[in-house]
Amino acid sequence: MRKGDIIENLVVETMASEGKCVSRVEGKVIFLQGGAPGDTVDARITKIKSSFLEGSVTAVRKLSPDRENPFCIHFGLCGGCSWQHINYPTQLLYKQKQVVDNLERIGGLELPAIDPIIGSTQTRYYRNKLDYTFSAQRWLTKEELTARKAESPDGWVENLHTANDVALGYHIPRKYDLVFDVQECHLQPHPSNAIRLAVKDEALKASIPFFDLRKQIGFLRTITIRTANTGEVMIILQVTYDKMEWIERILHRLEKDFPRITSFNYVINGKKNDTFADLNIVCWKGNPYITESMPKPDGSGILQFRVGPKSFYQTNSDQAFELYKVAWKMAELKGDELVYDLYTGTGTIANFVASQAKKVVGLEYVAAAIEDAKVNSQINNITNTDFYAGDIKDLLDDNFLNKHGRPDTVITDPPRAGMHEDVCKMLLKAAPKKIVYVSCNPATQARDLKILDEKYTIVAVQPVDMFPHTMHVENVVSLVRK
Repeated sequence: MRKGDIIENLVVETMASEGKCVSRVEGKVIFLQGGAPGDTVDARITKIKSSFLEGSVTAVRKLSPDRENPFCIHFGLCGGCSWQHINYPTQLLYKQKQVVDNLERIGGLELPAIDPIIGSTQTRYYRNKLDYTFSAQRWLTKEELTARKAESPDGWVENLHTANDVALGYHIPRKYDLVFDVQECHLQPHPSNAIRLAVKDEALKASIPFFDLRKQIGFLRTITIRTANTGEVMIILQVTYDKMEWIERILHRLEKDFPRITSFNYVINGKKNDTFADLNIVCWKGNPYITESMPKPDGSGILQFRVGPKSFYQTNSDQAFELYKVAWKMAELKGDELVYDLYTGTGTIANFVASQAKKVVGLEYVAAAIEDAKVNSQINNITNTDFYAGDIKDLLDDNFLNKHGRPDTVITDPPRAGMHEDVCKMLLKAAPKKIVYVSCNPATQARDLKILDEKYTIVAVQPVDMFPHTMHVENVVSLVRK
């Protein structure tokens, strides 16, 4: 067996991490890019390791009964909704399996009966934030390349791109400099698609240069569209230098066509990457934020959260309520507890549970997010929260505990990398009665739970799907002190 060989009639058995399928050939596991569990496929070997193989599906000989027709014209090219060819109940089954596999295999943990995963009521148009990238040279398909080469007398063209080959869309997976032009995206509700198309149209009419990611020249870099469940919309236009004639040309068009946009922003970024957390955001018109709303967990009213250009807010607003409600129920607050909310972000969980606690102390490493968290407490008339900024592994120490009190309950919602080992050890030292661990990465969650297993017992596990048609899954675990 050699790299490049075609293996015929492989039966796809299951799904693995990163959305790959799993089959077996000559006693070895082969991880396949493409396909669905239950398919019979042919696959080309792309990598040979001592204990496993990797391959890509070249043909599907028999379709799985769990398949669905992909709904997006960009399926197979875009890395976004890579599971849309699998029906949603089956997606949920494999997401739940991913949680169990990670906790048992990586963590080596004893688990209680796991509740069925909570699926998303909306499986399309559920995201409240999308980033689109401008490119002066869009991705050309193999068919386009072949056709253009055929048009040349000698079959070779120095530059296959024309002046009109621009894109406003997404990066090709794992290719920083390659962007395909999005015609329609099913991730974000109206008016997201219409805004993107209007921006591209106006830029072409005004001959405003799109950014060339390889040469690092051009003007238009990215546009971020944030939509709130209150109906408000935010725009963040990112450009390379200050030329107000072009900036205002785009923003005036959006102002005229989309009255729902309540926050117009732009940022000038001359760096080599598109991150703008360290840059100044200019609010050109409207409010410098949009507002999300969420029911209180006890049903007594509505919470409001201001979301700024740099704010983190759970990307699926409706499902965020379900996720936080799970964390709140697991915390089993009686009203007299001191709660620590680690990695609090803009204070969404802290403010969500505050009415059921004596006091909530939120910790977050992004200083700007802490300012947002304080504002979110103010606008909701919440007075029993305190927020502190700093690297949590340094912030959460004996001095902090002595000053602010030892927590009765800890809720932690770290980024994908999980908690630093020092934070896990400090939780063991602080010894709260209960820890509720919210995770967007069950693998790093399992690693951290293995450390906490020294003093804590897992009493509940609840997977939650925030991102339909993707491999990603959230998981909430309740731990009690032994």
